[in-house]
Amino acid sequence: MGLLETINGPKDLKQIERSELPRLAQEIRQTIIEVIAKNGGHLAPSLGAVELAIAIHYVFDAPTDKIIWDVGHQSYAHKLLTGRRDVFGSIRQHEGISGFTRISESPYDAFTTGHSSTSISAALGITTAKQIKGERSKVIAVIGDGSMTAGMAYEGLNQAGDTHKDQDLIVILNDNDMSISPNVGALSSFLSRTFSAKRLQEMRREIGDFLKSLPRIGDDMYQLAKRSEESFKAFVTPGMLFEAFNFEYFGPINGHKLNHLINILQNIKVLEEPVLLHVMTKKGKGYVPAEKNPVHFHGCGKFEVATGECFASLETPPTYTKVFGDTMVELAREDERIVAVTAAMPEGTGLADFADAFPERFFDVGIAEQHGVTFAAGLASEGLKPVVAIYSTFLQRAYDQIIHDVCIESLPVVFALDRGGIVGEDGATHHGLFDLSYLRSMPNMIVMAPKDENELRRMLMTAILHPGPTALRYPRGAGLGVHLEVPILPIDVGKAEIVCESHVPDDLLIVAIGRMVEEAVKARRILQDEHHMSATVINARFVKPLDIDLIGAYATHSPYLLTVEENTLQGGFGSAVLEALTDAGISGFKMKRLGIDDVFVEHGPQKLLRRLYGVDADAIIDAALNLVPQSRQGHALP
Repeated sequence: MGLLETINGPKDLKQIERSELPRLAQEIRQTIIEVIAKNGGHLAPSLGAVELAIAIHYVFDAPTDKIIWDVGHQSYAHKLLTGRRDVFGSIRQHEGISGFTRISESPYDAFTTGHSSTSISAALGITTAKQIKGERSKVIAVIGDGSMTAGMAYEGLNQAGDTHKDQDLIVILNDNDMSISPNVGALSSFLSRTFSAKRLQEMRREIGDFLKSLPRIGDDMYQLAKRSEESFKAFVTPGMLFEAFNFEYFGPINGHKLNHLINILQNIKVLEEPVLLHVMTKKGKGYVPAEKNPVHFHGCGKFEVATGECFASLETPPTYTKVFGDTMVELAREDERIVAVTAAMPEGTGLADFADAFPERFFDVGIAEQHGVTFAAGLASEGLKPVVAIYSTFLQRAYDQIIHDVCIESLPVVFALDRGGIVGEDGATHHGLFDLSYLRSMPNMIVMAPKDENELRRMLMTAILHPGPTALRYPRGAGLGVHLEVPILPIDVGKAEIVCESHVPDDLLIVAIGRMVEEAVKARRILQDEHHMSATVINARFVKPLDIDLIGAYATHSPYLLTVEENTLQGGFGSAVLEALTDAGISGFKMKRLGIDDVFVEHGPQKLLRRLYGVDADAIIDAALNLVPQSRQGHALP
């Protein structure tokens, strides 16, 4: 029996001899590799944090001591050590355990973390609450994988340092020189400017020996150097940054040396003030392919364990992300004003080729979406055409900046929202299901979504030509494989199109947006062939401004109206259509809005989730059959 098989919780871990812990780390790594090879997931970040998870649970007493993992994708070893070993094979699968920490999943998950840089603020809140309640236990925030590039982390440090007396707060900085892609910015350079303990000791001895050898003044110089030692250490390590926040700083230490790591944690456990432990780890540790290519294995699909090769995908058309990235390069060659901004994800957003082709016009701001949006607003104010490529879920973090810094002055910033709609196995924190709702409420904002990858190219051209802010939202995954037209022609702002039109008086009008247009076309074909129901399908293209002239003209003659979106129904596309028709005085129809109900969508395969939450062709068929009375069905011509 392996060591891991004996562990059903942290109490079991504490029974293992320290000398056996490296073997346990190896078993944990092997388990993570084998499961993620089958399921896909965040492999490299969790491999780098294995020893850290073991040491934390070996020293502290969870769940009494609260452990927050920031970002939650570092937590796979933590899950294996806290009673989820038997269900670990279900990670990121529908109805299985989450790929992130979830309060609702386990008492050992002190906080739900999907977005980055929240741990210190949450940990300080928990620590403060415990003080108010008269409770004492440690709260540990493990922050890393690029999360220290976001301003929120420093807001938390700032308050924690200001209220630092008798705090049971420990911040562990897991410094792996990486976020999703290599870390960027001055802070990254600062954190990397470290000396190993061994080299520092050697340097101290060498300098000491040299000073002592100086005639007459040697001893005095040596004593002066000793008094300056702390200042020197602060200069060559990041300690002075965190001590400025009134944190007691320790490190940097090797995060893969378990014995040393445990000793350090035991020593700082007794301190009653904010502590920051700086730990150096290697992303992808223990799996050679992940060590060599941590960017690819940050979040990967299924792969062959022996080689690290990804299994061949059956998706032959290029992804929307790939088409976006290629189009950006194509357009930037013709327009020198185009610049690209992303938040730590040049590969994930498809901008890696743009960065290679136009390094002086590409800006990776780190995990700092708020800054990235305002930075883009500054670029736009000087006549450039910034395209901000961020996953839909992460743009939510910059809501205020979009309104105040972009929309008020109607600056020409293009928001390219990748992963719009249902994303898949990353779950509730990563689905892009709110963008249509919150963006359409902003004055001066144009909001659009393409039905296919060719329309994506046309919309990107439209957005770049538009003199104000625009948002372009597209899904994760492969496109439809349509022909990509050259040259790229813009679309008239606010103009929808008829995709399918019946030649008999319509029973049903379907108005769809984005990828739901293709689902609507599939549903219409079945409705006509199997149920003899006529229907017209409109590709709205724009959520704002709506083509109320076209939609209204058909709604006037269609007694039944169905809107379809892969977005929350609360204030979404269907609401926009209903509001616009009401304002135009168009009535007399029965309407059904199809989209995501007022719930958070859990994790699972995209296709399955779309079926379960009612945003696929089958759901459209069911809605149509329920909306149109049976007495009105069967009127379509064969």
